[in-house]
Amino acid sequence: MFANDKSIETLGQLFEECKKYILLQKEYMRLELVEKLTVLSSTCIMVVIAIILGMMALFYLSFSVAYILAPHVGGLTVSFAIITAFLLLLLAVVYVFRKQLIVRPLVRFMANLFMSSEETDTDKE
Repeated sequence: MFANDKSIETLGQLFEECKKYILLQKEYMRLELVEKLTVLSSTCIMVVIAIILGMMALFYLSFSVAYILAPHVGGLTVSFAIITAFLLLLLAVVYVFRKQLIVRPLVRFMANLFMSSEETDTDKE
């Protein structure tokens, strides 16, 4: 079967090409992982910043609404109680609908980020 040197040389070249291909695939997977982790970490950082800024805005907005409501409801204590009740109700609604509001969009984002590399690669061409 391997009677001449040409077939042995061709097999050696094939083996070397397979080795190069495997090394290139390993490098590609590393680069793709770095890209996806960068997107994930930058998204997490942006979400944390948005949450912190949103909490600060909600804090000052709550004080503003409390001072606006105070003359109409009988004092600051009642207006702060109304705002607290509203925020607790909002928290309960978010908790009840957490799958639709938090879990499903997060799963969709992660699945699109990590699972659809071939679809996005073909879309770019």
